[in-house]
Amino acid sequence: MEKKHILLVNDMAGYGKVGMGAMLPVLSYLGHPVFSLPTAIVSNTLDYGKFNVQDTTDYIRGTLPVWKELGFNFDAICTGLMFSDEQARMVAAYCREQAERGTTVFVDPIMGDGGRLYNGMSMKQVELMRQMVGVADLTFPNYTEACYLTDTPFSPEGMTWQETRQLLNKLTAMGCRSALITSCRIDGQNSVAGYNHFDHEYFHLEYEEIPGLFHGTGDLFSAVLIAHLLEGERLVESTRIAMDTIYRLLDLNRNMEDRYCGILIERFLHLL
Repeated sequence: MEKKHILLVNDMAGYGKVGMGAMLPVLSYLGHPVFSLPTAIVSNTLDYGKFNVQDTTDYIRGTLPVWKELGFNFDAICTGLMFSDEQARMVAAYCREQAERGTTVFVDPIMGDGGRLYNGMSMKQVELMRQMVGVADLTFPNYTEACYLTDTPFSPEGMTWQETRQLLNKLTAMGCRSALITSCRIDGQNSVAGYNHFDHEYFHLEYEEIPGLFHGTGDLFSAVLIAHLLEGERLVESTRIAMDTIYRLLDLNRNMEDRYCGILIERFLHLL
């Protein structure tokens, strides 16, 4: 099968295998030509306590017209962190234009976890992500992010399957076609839940949790998921593969000292 040209729209950390720095090696290793549109240059992952962020809104404002003039097109676009309202508007409009040409749009609404927003995030980011979810073929927030996006109360105990389906419906009501909710508990079990618009299928898949927060895990999950979807595999199957891959990576790195930096994925590409 012909490999797909993929555009990553995300932040780039100088120190830390997160965002674009985590996804690009995975998708490239799996054979896809990968291109980038950084939304910010970040000194390091935010939980180190100190960080510097260079917003790239001006760069995006100047780049997209050049790409349009040159006729650059992509088979898929995956968006992550957004840092300004203008960024979100420009990228959302570009995604709509590309979608009219058949481009598949994936949106990872990166904002928070564990019931709270990440350091440096605010309700402004929530509003920006709502704009992006509205143009997605598939969005994949974690449970915390799904709650923020839909104004749903976060429950530390998790949800019932019926409540999970309702939350998926709220996400698709925002404009996306299919949706996943990662890192959630359903009827007491760690799970990933999804709705696939192609066959109107709801599903949930259980997983074993490895304790602790590993930065960049969601980005690696996104990259593996997207790669298999673009190979023509069904959403439920691609989700299971991504879950199992991430478990192997976390298991091999469970004793790493600096989890803020993220998994040094280049050492483990042979496992994909």
